[in-house]
Amino acid sequence: MTAPASATVSDNPLLRDGAGPSGLPDFAAVKPDHFPPAFDAALKAHRAEIAAIAGQPAAPDFVNTVDALEQSGAALTRIANVFFVLAGADTSDALQAVERDVAPLLSRHDSEIFLDAALFGRIDALWRRHRAGELTGEQALSAEQARVLERYHVRFMRAGAALDRDSKARLASIGERLASLGTAFGQNVLADESDYTLVLDDDDLAGLPDFVRAAAKAAAEERGHAGKHAVTLLRSSIEPFLTFSARRDLREKAHRAWLARGEGGGKTDNRAIIAEMVALRAERARLMGYDNFAAFRLDDQMARTPQAARDLLDQVWGQAKRRAGTEREELQAMIRAEGGNFTLAPWDWRYYAEKVRKARFDLDEGQIKPYLQLDKMIEMAFEAARRLFGLSFTPADIPLYHPDARAWRVTGRDGREIGLFIGDYFARPSKHSGAWMTSFRDQERLAGTVTPIIVNVMNFAKPRPGEPALLSFDDATTLFHEFGHGLHGLLSDVTYPLLAGTNVATDFVELPSQLYEHWLTVPDLLGAYAHHYKTGEPMPRALIDKVLAAKTFNQGCATIEYTSSALVDLDLHGRPAEAGLDVSAFERDSLARIGMPDDIVMRHRLPHFQHLFSGDGYAAGYYSYMWSEVLDADAFAAFTEAGDPFDPATAKRLHDFIYSAGNRRDPAEAYKAFRGRMPSVDALLKKRGLIETEAA
Repeated sequence: MTAPASATVSDNPLLRDGAGPSGLPDFAAVKPDHFPPAFDAALKAHRAEIAAIAGQPAAPDFVNTVDALEQSGAALTRIANVFFVLAGADTSDALQAVERDVAPLLSRHDSEIFLDAALFGRIDALWRRHRAGELTGEQALSAEQARVLERYHVRFMRAGAALDRDSKARLASIGERLASLGTAFGQNVLADESDYTLVLDDDDLAGLPDFVRAAAKAAAEERGHAGKHAVTLLRSSIEPFLTFSARRDLREKAHRAWLARGEGGGKTDNRAIIAEMVALRAERARLMGYDNFAAFRLDDQMARTPQAARDLLDQVWGQAKRRAGTEREELQAMIRAEGGNFTLAPWDWRYYAEKVRKARFDLDEGQIKPYLQLDKMIEMAFEAARRLFGLSFTPADIPLYHPDARAWRVTGRDGREIGLFIGDYFARPSKHSGAWMTSFRDQERLAGTVTPIIVNVMNFAKPRPGEPALLSFDDATTLFHEFGHGLHGLLSDVTYPLLAGTNVATDFVELPSQLYEHWLTVPDLLGAYAHHYKTGEPMPRALIDKVLAAKTFNQGCATIEYTSSALVDLDLHGRPAEAGLDVSAFERDSLARIGMPDDIVMRHRLPHFQHLFSGDGYAAGYYSYMWSEVLDADAFAAFTEAGDPFDPATAKRLHDFIYSAGNRRDPAEAYKAFRGRMPSVDALLKKRGLIETEAA
């Protein structure tokens, strides 16, 4: 990158020594053109550090090689963390341009490190000595040090460090190209979501309750249509519209636009990007000695093999299809009862499911949402963390990157500082869709006591000024889910950055988040924080009971939406390298093979499947949510068996072996240390209501 003339190193706020008292940069002073020179300077410094480690004459030992490697690149990590938080949560055309430049640069830099023959030689020699039992006396490794060394050796090997020169060069080239393609993919999806607005006239509002109308009015004002109402392609906007709109024609129009993201045929069409990424990943796997990318990816996960992941998904798929068949019959019966002369379609499912839920449970979303105020749900998530882990959250008045973001200082039972938590909850055009946890700083002790700065990013509908933000039950579940990830980062208690917080296997990382969702449905806790936004009255126990009774309603459909996405992911990445992949045809064929119902759609179609293509994070790994759900269903059962959702002994084991442990242990060993055994899939099937419980 070439630094703009206006951004010199001397006045660059990203390169000033140290950070502010909060550990965060001066966001008001940081401009997009500060990032290129900051990255250039940090990359240069890190290269020098790596060269010094690799080229030193002393024989490799843990301190001069692994410790040194762990402490290198601090400035680069800090700058990259700031940049990618902004690029995801508050981007701009200027930041997107920097992102397109920096993504391949960072990939090339990583390749230079992990393909460095001299550096790998030191890691490999140290690993071999450890395996041979030669590191004794003063050189003996602690359990955590042994785990760090093991993970570094695995990372170097999986990066191709042991390959020949030509293969290394090709792997580096593949990595750079994938980084550029992943950036383009995510920016294309954001563009499609930002560009689409379905403006509604008064006649188009039929069926929409007040809270949906209010959100639609706010969305219209934000998109430049004052006095109107609008639906956008953000999930927090379109899903309520599909649930309540009585206008079938508009439901279809909005739903088709939702499905078509990334597949519009213009400059934001992602299909060619997907085809190239899949081919490059397959080539990468072949260079590493694997038959396909799925086999390569899962070899270092809990599942170990694509077949193990598929076996789990297949067990769930059959049960989900049976349940969805029953659900379909109920919805079609509702259509007939209302005099409808049409067959249930995907844009009808949410609308009629809500009607059936209301009829069966005397419950609809309009009854629930007034009780689920965003601020109260945040307090409820904090209270559960206090009762489980002794944490306290105190509002922190510090400057952040956007006015909607807010911060809390987190302390433990003894008053000791744990970290800083930042919540950024509202949708806006500058924010990528979805919900995620990230960080400005991870916990460690190698460079002294370093506390984490954790961020939760969500996309809830922003209320009009003076009105409270009201959540659907799904929204509240998302808040608890991401806060579970947040706790995984906040409670991290390790020495080495490589092992900190969420730096664990992909099919284990969702355990702390999905498990935390269970505390949203603890009746006493929900009753204490679910207060009506107008009257202040707590949610009646009768209504809480209805909410809990309806938890497994429509789970056939929801499970098919998820599982189909995971199965298509495994199919796509289980292929050898192939030129000219027709992405749309492949998706259709894959869904036909598994018998996808016509009236249910994938939760994420391939052209906008950011888990898979905005980076490699979940490529061949979307099954991870289901794998982790087997664990989380069984893990919460430990509290049920103890007779208390906050049982102190169970909570301590959960803290010690899951939330604070980072990657100190193999994930299966960590889970068994908490639970005493591994779970079976039955716990998940019962949780989703796909098989009858013993009590029933």
